[in-house]
Amino acid sequence: MINDLTSGQDLSAQQLVEHLAPASHVLVGVQADNPDHLALQLWLLQSLAQRRAQGSFLLAMLTPCQQARVGAVQGGIAQGEYPVDLLAALGWHPEWNWAFYGPLMRYALAQPYRLLAADLHPDEAQAIQRRPQRLSGMRSTAPAVRHRLLAHISHRYPEEVGQSMLAVHQQRDRRMAQALLDAPLPALLLAGADHVRKDIGVPLHMADLVGKAEPTVLILAHAGTTVDAEAADYVWYTTPPSSHES
Repeated sequence: MINDLTSGQDLSAQQLVEHLAPASHVLVGVQADNPDHLALQLWLLQSLAQRRAQGSFLLAMLTPCQQARVGAVQGGIAQGEYPVDLLAALGWHPEWNWAFYGPLMRYALAQPYRLLAADLHPDEAQAIQRRPQRLSGMRSTAPAVRHRLLAHISHRYPEEVGQSMLAVHQQRDRRMAQALLDAPLPALLLAGADHVRKDIGVPLHMADLVGKAEPTVLILAHAGTTVDAEAADYVWYTTPPSSHES
């Protein structure tokens, strides 16, 4: 089920594409362990390509130290040269299941638009975890935002490291926001759902950086969860991964 959270109307997949096509910045939030979400992201890229020329595709699963590799692979594929070992050529991180991400990456690497890293360098993330840096901007640093975000991420980490991981999470959001603002338009970002939320994530950082920003946010969520208009513009409810196994 796809829902337009502004109007409350249900949409077909094709209607969703029509709604997304005019947007200069589209943020898609996924659950990284759900293969359906990556398959739907691939479908969205392919469907949007029929409606507009994509300017760039940004991935929160790629770091700056991979950008040169990605560019070299993309340039080689454009010349008809495909790496024998694509994962090694990309420096792909095993955290991201290639069985899920492989089809999406193969498609994106073969496109004429730029495929861009949107995450922090691992060394940056470690430095921030050791010594959290203060962010500028009133929207993303508001106590209510930080409290809500901490509640979203606290189940992943022990309580004693919660604040440092919150700092890393917000710096990641800030990097994604800057990357989107610098990217060729129209730009599409794929990231975890908590990163793209309008009430706690990248949209707030974009607004802090440029004064006003109105990206379009689509969250792919598991059926049975709730996403409201404060968090996203559109929600696409899908089957949880465990249901595939039963």
